[in-house]
Amino acid sequence: MADLDTALDLAKKNGFTHAAALKPDTLILMPEVREMCSSNSCGMYDKNWSCPPGCGTLEECQQKVSSYHSGILVQTMSKLEDCFDYEAMMKLEILHKENFMKFRIVLADYYPNLLSLGAGACTLCKKCTYPDAPCRFPEKSVSSMEAYGLLVNQICTDNGMLYYYGPSTMTYTSCYLLE
Repeated sequence: MADLDTALDLAKKNGFTHAAALKPDTLILMPEVREMCSSNSCGMYDKNWSCPPGCGTLEECQQKVSSYHSGILVQTMSKLEDCFDYEAMMKLEILHKENFMKFRIVLADYYPNLLSLGAGACTLCKKCTYPDAPCRFPEKSVSSMEAYGLLVNQICTDNGMLYYYGPSTMTYTSCYLLE
């Protein structure tokens, strides 16, 4: 098992711009955040095992989260040409998700029972089997922090990490809960 300082150092070596210790007692699962998912602005609500309602009830998510005693917040941040630089935003999202999945494998060597909560819906499969068949890759699937009812900017603030890095920047935030 790696100590938390080693894990934070590994996070930065694995491509994240920022990494910080995460106190699991700051993870407050909020029905209001979960309700934002039901507005379906991302188009994944009720279409993906990693998103509500497929990822479980808020109570089931709380039960999973409450069994962890430490964690890591990770971010990938970049400056944009301007606030409409959609191409750079999409590249940053892909980079964050790639680093997130790669680092998950690294961490699993030290923390085999970790819980990974990413940014956005799981995109492992072109078309999710939800709700007609079980998830093809439950050991690799990742729910988002929001799907678990977490208000990401509050989690960052409560753990001493910035959420907003200024105009013309974009940041993706994810976390790993460790046993």
